[in-house]
Amino acid sequence: MKHLLFIITLFFCFGNVSCIKSSSEIVFYKSHEPKKEQAPFSDVVDANGFLFLAGQVGMNHKTRTLVEGGIEAETKQCLENIKAVLEQHDSGLDKVVKCTVILKNIDDFAAFNAVYKSYFSKKPARTTFAASGLAVGALIEIDVIAVK
Repeated sequence: MKHLLFIITLFFCFGNVSCIKSSSEIVFYKSHEPKKEQAPFSDVVDANGFLFLAGQVGMNHKTRTLVEGGIEAETKQCLENIKAVLEQHDSGLDKVVKCTVILKNIDDFAAFNAVYKSYFSKKPARTTFAASGLAVGALIEIDVIAVK
């Protein structure tokens, strides 16, 4: 009798799992910034509950110019831009699981890191590297993956 109950329990457990439909829909969101609507990429892609954000630079989206003040100011603006995009999609910095950071100059690492740490109470996985040039002459670009 115990074996029969065990088999019935297994059947219901595994049978129900196979009946659960996994969501494989991928949603490509248009930018909430009117001047970026024609960009050849999506600001956010939602796949299976993960939000993949396009890279952000330290640009003030109202003036469409990089903020002044060097790496600290651009880092802060990057993270504020990311925060705003995440909030548009019912998420937040506390749900970021992965960051990719590109610095124009690796010597800016310590200054960038000081600002970065103030935005993340949790510690998402991160990759940081330097590149010889970034879009619009930026000193930093950051992209993230977050959960909804």
